[in-house]
Amino acid sequence: MIPEARNIIILHLLENNYLNEERFAKTFTRGKFKIKKWGRRRLILELRKKGISKVNINLALKEIEDAEYIEVFNELSEKKAKSLRENSKLKKKRKLQDYLLYRGWETHLVYDRVNELIK
Repeated sequence: MIPEARNIIILHLLENNYLNEERFAKTFTRGKFKIKKWGRRRLILELRKKGISKVNINLALKEIEDAEYIEVFNELSEKKAKSLRENSKLKKKRKLQDYLLYRGWETHLVYDRVNELIK
């Protein structure tokens, strides 16, 4: 494509809000949280990998309400805890911790929840 045409197309996309970092960050965050049940840490990591600015990352994270965040975390942790088929409580705790931490949930939430679910 010739440079002039490329510049015109990019300008048109920017003017009509097709290329918008803030909108992308918000949509990405809502989608990954609702569908894949990712925690804030994982969302931040993935947005940073995509080169999204800190300002837009913070705006995107505000899309998730605290009550909904905790509700999803509790449901996910309960579901995973029930599915684990380990005899050893220590192994079961470790698997649940690893699973939740990999999904990007905060460590203080994970450790408290694991100790609450597996006694």
